Amino acid sequence: MDLYARVNILGGLSVRLPHGRLDEAIALDNDPVGRAVNWAKQGVDYLHIVDLDAAAYGDYRNRELIGRLIEAVDVPVEVAGGVRSENEAQRLLDMGAWRIIMGTAAIENQIMVWEMCRAYPDRIAVSLDVRHDEEVATRGWTQNSGRFLEEVLIEMSSAGVVAFLVAEAGRDALHEPPNLQILAEALATVEEPVIAAGGVRDLEDLRQFVQLESAGRRLSGVIVGREVTAGRFTIEEAKEVLAGRGPQRAPGGVSATRTSVGVASLTAALEFYGDTLGFQQVRSPSRGVVAAVVQAAPGQEIELVEGGAGRPETLVFRVDDIQRWKDHLAHKGVATTAVAEGLELSDPDGLRVRLETA
Repeated sequence: MDLYARVNILGGLSVRLPHGRLDEAIALDNDPVGRAVNWAKQGVDYLHIVDLDAAAYGDYRNRELIGRLIEAVDVPVEVAGGVRSENEAQRLLDMGAWRIIMGTAAIENQIMVWEMCRAYPDRIAVSLDVRHDEEVATRGWTQNSGRFLEEVLIEMSSAGVVAFLVAEAGRDALHEPPNLQILAEALATVEEPVIAAGGVRDLEDLRQFVQLESAGRRLSGVIVGREVTAGRFTIEEAKEVLAGRGPQRAPGGVSATRTSVGVASLTAALEFYGDTLGFQQVRSPSRGVVAAVVQAAPGQEIELVEGGAGRPETLVFRVDDIQRWKDHLAHKGVATTAVAEGLELSDPDGLRVRLETA
């Protein structure tokens, strides 16, 4: 599965739209070209650039900036936003764009999409923002089209588009789970590549995308952005998961108080609490003191003391999402026991560790 990185451009700035509204835009930085170069250096396969001024206002002030961006990177760049004519598509292609993405035009001017696909074979893709009832939203999620996912997919497939980007209208990708049903519907409806364009919360969501299969077909790509810059995971970790070798980071959402735990082997304990439970080591062993501190969440720490006597009967952590932890531990091959409050497992010294719903 290919990994795309998103760069939204509004007024010459890189921005994030939590709910798709331009009046809620959050500025990320004032250098979209530098942002794109950084994505490319991290190893993404493609860049997905969205010109929000062109899409929302028909204002093409960012096109020169996008041209410089394309020249600055060594990965293919697809461009979305404001492509409403063959001349505009030709302009972007002449700049070096690898692929052109059409959104609202695919609903409101299908004849033009057919003509564009004939004029630029294998260069035109369609992006669809879909509501929970599978109605396609247009104009930045602000309008209902009266058209539904399956019929639009079939029509655009017949037109000759090269791929479909499917996202959930109105979803905040950092906090809400992806709608796997609409992605499965798209996979079952058309033969062209389907790309998950709505973003993900964490590596577990990526794992679900990797495992998603419908009518014998799988997703060909996923677009990420803010979830990486927010620290949910790295590009390297994401590529590990997409290659079937992850996840490398636990789901998080842990709370606990400062606790001292005696362990037989600090090395084994750090592997368990660090690799398996995903806690961050914030203090390393000091000279003459075989102990370390790991952090379950900011300000909530566990001191691991080799040979220490302090050992509670049970170490309890409250987590946001017990099911995600269950899936993570199963993927790591860690044996757990279901208890009334959540899950229980043992550390290398046999200490009971319980994960409970917060």
